[in-house]
Amino acid sequence: MKKLRMTAAAFLAAMTLSMTSFAASPSALLSIGSRGDAVSSVQQELLERGYFNHSVTGYYGYITQSAVIEFQKDNNIRVDGIVGPETRGKLFGNEYNDTDLYWLSRIVHAEAQGESYAGKVAVANTILNRVKSSEFPNTVKGVIFDTKYGTQYTPVANGTIYNTPAQSSINAAKDALNGVNYVGSSMYFYNPKTAPNSWASNNRPYYTTIGNHKFHL
Repeated sequence: MKKLRMTAAAFLAAMTLSMTSFAASPSALLSIGSRGDAVSSVQQELLERGYFNHSVTGYYGYITQSAVIEFQKDNNIRVDGIVGPETRGKLFGNEYNDTDLYWLSRIVHAEAQGESYAGKVAVANTILNRVKSSEFPNTVKGVIFDTKYGTQYTPVANGTIYNTPAQSSINAAKDALNGVNYVGSSMYFYNPKTAPNSWASNNRPYYTTIGNHKFHL
């Protein structure tokens, strides 16, 4: 464990450079012509906030641009109709940093290393949804290590949370931090094969299944 913690500073430095590069790259910006799940997440959030009054399509057209501009005006941020780090941070309620990426990528790897890309992002989504909820701590690390109702995640109990994540887990964590979402507002997930009597299965509304995990609101 000591050896793992001694290398944490080096990992954080690498992730800072990685995340800075990611945020500055064209792929991190959403504008006219963009397509995909990140656009859908932005449209859904704008819809829920009353700025976007159309179907969620996953295509960034002039209607989406107009909604983004109105949102930017109301939040006193740069008005350019582009969803970059500042707009995304205001839109999704949190501005994330390298520490968030460090812990989120680790829980994704520990919980979903054998899952598809969507399955990895989905696990990250549940962590971030808890960060937004008043029921849980307001940081990624705080959610992962939360013990208010007992240890929340097996990797925290068995130490695998400290394992170095694969690049696919890091990428999935980055995408989740930047708005890609596959499980809506779900805050719970479990594998019915290993946890058939999960508390969430009996107490929280079911949302969807991705790979080996079931997700609940």
